[in-house]
Amino acid sequence: MSERSGYEPGVPCWVDLSSADVEASVRFYGEVFGWRAELSDDPAAGGYGQFFHGDKRVAGVGPLHDDSMPSHWNSYIAVEDADATADRIKNSGGTVVAGPMQVMEEGRMAVFQGPDGAYASIWQAGRHHGADLVNEPGGFCWNELVTRDPEAAERFYHAVFGWEPRPQQLDGVTYTEWHAGGRGVAGMIEMGPMYPPETPSHWMVYFAVADLDAAVGAARRRGAEVFVDSMDSPPGRFGMFQDPQGAALSVIQLRENQ
Repeated sequence: MSERSGYEPGVPCWVDLSSADVEASVRFYGEVFGWRAELSDDPAAGGYGQFFHGDKRVAGVGPLHDDSMPSHWNSYIAVEDADATADRIKNSGGTVVAGPMQVMEEGRMAVFQGPDGAYASIWQAGRHHGADLVNEPGGFCWNELVTRDPEAAERFYHAVFGWEPRPQQLDGVTYTEWHAGGRGVAGMIEMGPMYPPETPSHWMVYFAVADLDAAVGAARRRGAEVFVDSMDSPPGRFGMFQDPQGAALSVIQLRENQ
């Protein structure tokens, strides 16, 4: 289902960009994905805004709150009760680094760090349920944990969200697909030797595109550093790049039967 008006608990529901230069990010993603941005002028919003694909809300964007951090994409997981989930995070080996906090009337959230070191967020919906459009060009379609400690991550995400791991072998590499409610909701792969040793565990966001080569080419022309031009996978061909502000993301041209 591509158009959404809500998300079940345990399903990634939203992504947003913490950017060192919000205006430059708005221009870049507008040119590469065709997004338009609406930035709030409410001081309480702290410069936060949203990206739209057509009339559908697809992602958020805002300034970095810590200038020592690089620009990065964040993943949010839907929960029924942010406070109760924060307690489970603490009791399961994770760390709550911010919140739980109320975001005006939009919802309630917390930022956490899993025992493997990767950061993510939880979201208890209020007026804001998450992305209106997913799993088709212009929206995010997958969230993948790239980790240095898959065993610790597997225990943690099962304990906190009830995710069931489904490992499989892909070209000699173990790829885990997490399931909730009988369907895949996220993925996990162990960080291999191709990653620099200083790269921490992290969540990677995948955006669906209609034409992979066109999307990667547009990103490169607008200053992105391309890590992967094209690689095949069961869901489709994908690429990976870092935007000019330093945030890494993946793009994928989904097969028609996905």
